[in-house]
Amino acid sequence: MGGYTTGPKPLIDLLRQRSRPYLFSNSLAPSIVGSSIKVFDMLMNDSSYAASLQANVTRFRTGMKQLGFKVLGNDAHPIAPVLLGDARIASTMADEMLKEGIYVIGFSYPVVPKGQARIRVQLSAAHTDKQVDHAVGAFEKIGKKLNVI
Repeated sequence: MGGYTTGPKPLIDLLRQRSRPYLFSNSLAPSIVGSSIKVFDMLMNDSSYAASLQANVTRFRTGMKQLGFKVLGNDAHPIAPVLLGDARIASTMADEMLKEGIYVIGFSYPVVPKGQARIRVQLSAAHTDKQVDHAVGAFEKIGKKLNVI
């Protein structure tokens, strides 16, 4: 659907004049603008969303590392790429995870460098501890099945 940029008016004016993608883009649908504003209001008025997200990220990343998986990126980031290396294994693991009720995406070359295939996991504040633990458990089960861990 597109994206948007927020910031000081001089920055927005500059981007409108100089940003090539802006020249060929459609505006966002009013429903997306309205819901985005609501999300910003929610985040500004209630820190529990950020705290819940951080707790879920920590729970997932810690559990995965304890199992022996290599999770890339910043330990505080909700996008947690699980490095597998092999494209076929990443694809198979994503398929097997779906059978366990976990929707993740496998990425391989040319999206990522050769030999760095991975599973992309994205955590949210809405996940429960039980759901995060289920995801880690599914990775453990399938990781052992595929001899990844």
